Amino acid sequence: MRQLVRQNFRFFLFGTLAALALRLLFLFRFPAITADSFVYGDIAKNWLQHGIYGLSGIADITPTYIRLPGYPAFLAAVFAIFGMEHYRAVLVLQMFVDLGTCLLIADMAHRLVSPRAAKAAFLLSALCPFLANYAAAALTETWEIFFTVLALDLALVGLAELHVPRVRPWLGCGLAIGAAILLRPDGGLLLLAVGVYLGARMFLDLARQSRAGVSALHAVHLLRAGLIVLVAAITPLVPWTLRNLRTFHEFQPLSPRYANEPNTFVPMGFNRWVKTWMANYASVEEVYWMVPGSPVDIDLLPGRAFDSPEQHDETEQLLDDYNQALHVTPALDTRFAVLAAERIHRAPWRYYLWSPLLRVADMWLRPRTEIMPCSTRWWEFDEEPEWLVVGVVLGIVNLLYVGAALVGLARGQFAPGLGLLLIFVVLRTAFLATLENPEPRYTMECYPVVIVLASALFLRFTAAQMLDSRS
Repeated sequence: MRQLVRQNFRFFLFGTLAALALRLLFLFRFPAITADSFVYGDIAKNWLQHGIYGLSGIADITPTYIRLPGYPAFLAAVFAIFGMEHYRAVLVLQMFVDLGTCLLIADMAHRLVSPRAAKAAFLLSALCPFLANYAAAALTETWEIFFTVLALDLALVGLAELHVPRVRPWLGCGLAIGAAILLRPDGGLLLLAVGVYLGARMFLDLARQSRAGVSALHAVHLLRAGLIVLVAAITPLVPWTLRNLRTFHEFQPLSPRYANEPNTFVPMGFNRWVKTWMANYASVEEVYWMVPGSPVDIDLLPGRAFDSPEQHDETEQLLDDYNQALHVTPALDTRFAVLAAERIHRAPWRYYLWSPLLRVADMWLRPRTEIMPCSTRWWEFDEEPEWLVVGVVLGIVNLLYVGAALVGLARGQFAPGLGLLLIFVVLRTAFLATLENPEPRYTMECYPVVIVLASALFLRFTAAQMLDSRS
């Protein structure tokens, strides 16, 4: 890859300048400092100023484990250098991290496809409005995507060198996975993807070697690689786990599924009811995030939330009772659970298959404008013309990226290792299907794979070019 950059210095220079310009546009025009950003920032400040990993209360600071320490550690470092709550510095640094992601994506395309595809992948990454958009948001996405790509790229390096086994690529892969997990718990899907791929390769190699009557040394190398990745990925979690054991007397190596504090009631009945009908991001903002603390308007629920007029009336009564207290009590949660069970019994295929598929489709295909001023109800086309155009254009761009990836997968030729990327995308998509809240940002970790697949459209492979791309 270094040689490719040197040989095409002007291309990568102008591509980098274009990437910087796009990211600066988002940084100055659409900076996103969200409620989650302030949660991370509050933890970072308390950690930095008081040595307590916790949230500010009315009178004191309460230790917490609702967020993993990766992003608060980054914010604390930035605040220590540039000043407390200097979120602009955070976004500027993330912009350069995202440029590093573009180069890593190009390197993956170089290893899997060809030098020309690597150039295409770099340009597709540099000009990707979605990567640029999240670089301008004080959220975990930019760093999570970076470590995801780093882990996958290092795994490809290790796979290409199995005949001369090296520790460093697999050690780096494991540490990158550990960093991804310390940012978001679903970073663990990376570890699972690498494990599944190495396990499948080892099984196939053993079967092939058994038939051929040759040494199983190659399978041993795969097993060794898997163990290195596992140990390197889990080790960074040890201090966090020990801290939670000491502070909360709980074994909590990640963070709770619903980001709840210890011994806090979680309305699982309400969550299950939501899961029986929720299929798009608009409902996340209008219903799911409203609870608790804000009223919910039944008119915002889609028709699929009711199976009969009687069920509509029952749901309306439940929401009226909630709106009076703006809190889901255990008794009210039980009533939501009963309603959810009734709906699941009436239509199990809807709950276990069709609704998850709709949520996944929404996460992959909707315009990725949730941290922009665009309307989440994009299909109604009733917002200001400026934002309507932005939403339509970004929706088309997203479809072009995903469509190009599918065509590239069908028509392109790839070096060994593509299966790892596909396993990761499949596992992550399957995991996202189990969530109640279909947020498009959750698929962004898969976007580098989308770009690599799309880059295959820019070259019809020959065997000689494949060998050259792996050199």
